[in-house]
Amino acid sequence: MSDPEPCRIKQEDTEELIDVVVKEESEELSEDEEKHHVKREEETHAEDEHKKNDFTCTQCGKSFSSKCDLKSHIMIHTGENPYKCSHCDKRFKHSGHLKSHEKTHTGRKRHKCDQCSKLFSRPSILKIHLRVHTKEKPYSCSECGKSFMDQSYLKTHQKIHTSVKEHVCFECRKSFIKAGDLKRHQIVHTKEKPFTCTLCGMNFKRSSNLNQHMMIHTGVRTHKCDQCGKTFLRGSELKDHLRVHTQEKPYSCPLCGNSFRRLRNLNEHLKIHTGVREFVCLQCEKTFIRATDLKQHQRIHTGEKPYTCTECGKSFRVSSFLTTHMVIHTGERPHKCDQCGKAFLRPYELRKHFLAHARRSLIHVPC
Repeated sequence: MSDPEPCRIKQEDTEELIDVVVKEESEELSEDEEKHHVKREEETHAEDEHKKNDFTCTQCGKSFSSKCDLKSHIMIHTGENPYKCSHCDKRFKHSGHLKSHEKTHTGRKRHKCDQCSKLFSRPSILKIHLRVHTKEKPYSCSECGKSFMDQSYLKTHQKIHTSVKEHVCFECRKSFIKAGDLKRHQIVHTKEKPFTCTLCGMNFKRSSNLNQHMMIHTGVRTHKCDQCGKTFLRGSELKDHLRVHTQEKPYSCPLCGNSFRRLRNLNEHLKIHTGVREFVCLQCEKTFIRATDLKQHQRIHTGEKPYTCTECGKSFRVSSFLTTHMVIHTGERPHKCDQCGKAFLRPYELRKHFLAHARRSLIHVPC
């Protein structure tokens, strides 16, 4: 009886059939051959394991199993956002994020907020939005106790405590947690100011700065203090102002105990202790603690006066000078003496008046 014809296995045969043939062949191996076969399998497995992480990032040393995963990761360092929304020009790192975003333009918004009538495409987004009205912040940071409305906000915040700042600026080596923060920072190194005010010609590095500036021209002050009726361009300004009424000064200096209403005021104050004056004028080499002080100073050299009075056309270097000047036209006297009720146009006039009270009180003091 002739031997049965060898089984010819085509490439498209199932994996199950291949496993059966391999098993039959392995049973016929001698003990030495079997040991060699097992050893070779182990070596092949080790090679496969090595190949799994064969794609390494040259920036941070992190390894990936595929070229595609490495390419996506590299965008973290470069800040690249190749996927662009055709509706609003917003950009994204991943196509999946773009698809989710595009639903905000095309999807039906059936879920309505009963507080402000705003519509949302998903009930989960409406649920998060409602916390704006209820002030609910259920997600708390275990490190510092700060609370957030949404879990994603908490995760982003927690990177401050735990994450390596892997996004490095090649100009100054400053590092950042998020690629977006690095991208915003890099504008500091370029002189480009692509956003121009159509009313006064002032240029800005960021669109957000231009939008804030435009409020000066429009005069729209939607944020009103319910204590004194004063209005503000921005909600953050109203929040700061309310501390005038509450006397709240939550930011304290650890070196001298001085307290401040705003965090930025504390940060500026700390430079007095450290002696750091990092902002240098290239014209006269004068140094400043704050970038805004340097910017105002530079206008002495350039002659720039961007703040113009709409009543008489007079221009000023600093916005506060314009605010003080406007009082001449309105007749307002905001600086009031708490001893006699007399009001003044300018703060230095009030200070001068206080000295008059002090001198009079000294005259009547018995020897």
